[in-house]
Amino acid sequence: MTHSFTTAQGLRRLLVRLRVSGPRAWEHDAEARELMVFASRRYRALSIKHRCDPAVGAAAAFEAMRTYAVRTAADPWAVVTQAVKVSLIAEERAEGLLCSPDRARRPEVSCHHDVRRFSDTEADLPNLLPALAVEPVEAGDAPPTAAFEAVETVIDLVTALGWPRDTATCALDYIAARLVESGNRATTHAALRRDHSARALLDLDRDAWATLLRVVLGNPNPDEAWTSDGHGLLLRLLIGHPVTEVLDDDLLVLEIADTAPDPRGDVHV
Repeated sequence: MTHSFTTAQGLRRLLVRLRVSGPRAWEHDAEARELMVFASRRYRALSIKHRCDPAVGAAAAFEAMRTYAVRTAADPWAVVTQAVKVSLIAEERAEGLLCSPDRARRPEVSCHHDVRRFSDTEADLPNLLPALAVEPVEAGDAPPTAAFEAVETVIDLVTALGWPRDTATCALDYIAARLVESGNRATTHAALRRDHSARALLDLDRDAWATLLRVVLGNPNPDEAWTSDGHGLLLRLLIGHPVTEVLDDDLLVLEIADTAPDPRGDVHV
């Protein structure tokens, strides 16, 4: 069955009748109910295209059809469609910008990109924002004075978090010496991880040694290469990260403190 409201003239006639019938006509008029079912189906695909629930498109059509502009338009359906499209775009932008649809309609707001959690893009930040991409500074390439100060600072930091100073000093000196030889943090990390004699000489268990290498030289996981965890303490200090910033990293602090060697000297192999 073809309803008259599917045409421009038929829709105009129905909307005028509903207008003069009073504010509650939309609730009780059978033809108005059929009109809304038709509008819901008509704008379903458009709603899905803009990642909105079809009910949002139907609601936008309802609001538009109650306006003077639609009732008096030469082509009411064209005006309704345009109004629905604008509303759906605003809803879609509001979802991405985490704001209300009314704010998303404003040009000064809608021009911004969708909200992103920094943690979701930290590992891929150079690709996302190329201007922030810099060549990593290897500890072996740093000026001797700066590298020495960085090693001393790491020793002080590790000692402050529960490690015996003698153990921390010997371990950091050993790591720094191997790093100078290889000139590459990843290569040094891989070699030292398999260096069982070093672990035995330093009287460290597996967890303490593995944690110390990862904390000092950085996480070797390629996905972490551009993150603070991937840089490691030595590189972070060399490129200017203050110690206070390092201490604000609760997870890092807990990892260092939790793996501090047993003061009794027991080794867990």
